[in-house]
Amino acid sequence: MELLRVAFVPGVTPDKWKRVWRERNPQIRLELLPIDEAEQRAVLDRGEADLTLGRLPVELERPTPLHRVVLYDELPVVVVGREHFVAAAGDHDEIDLDDLRDEQLILPHPSGWTPSAAQLAFPPMSAKDAVEVAASGSGVVILPMSLARLHHRKDATYRVVRGLEPTQVALLWQRDADSPVHQDFVGVVRGRRASSSR
Repeated sequence: MELLRVAFVPGVTPDKWKRVWRERNPQIRLELLPIDEAEQRAVLDRGEADLTLGRLPVELERPTPLHRVVLYDELPVVVVGREHFVAAAGDHDEIDLDDLRDEQLILPHPSGWTPSAAQLAFPPMSAKDAVEVAASGSGVVILPMSLARLHHRKDATYRVVRGLEPTQVALLWQRDADSPVHQDFVGVVRGRRASSSR
């Protein structure tokens, strides 16, 4: 294998791992492929990527079994317009989930949590578009912190939400495609030294 293709979802920044990979494996080119979160499993199934840096949950057994290595957790944050009451909280303050019970939720949350207020039917949209809608004051969106930072706007802000589980970022690849090259990349993202054993 002279090329290793690694797909990654928005908010995940693989640049530090790319530098380490180049130093350890100069003979194997690393190609980074930005993808939408909805494609994180499909690019592996179609053979368009060798590994994916994605967000859980992901179907791990079908159509083919995947390996999964959890790398880190991302805090959930609520993104609001600058005029929203949440914006009055300090930058390091957390917002209780219960404080959002009367809000309009722009995107469904993966946990299934929904405010108790009757909800408007927002059309499907990207995280970036949802942040724009939140900035307008039409509702709130709960995202992993990395996505809130990626789509930051001057007319919006965010605060950590207390009461929701963090999102997990994981490295995924097909079990039947496992190889020493895959394992070398796992070692890079897990911070193993080049000389350490698996």
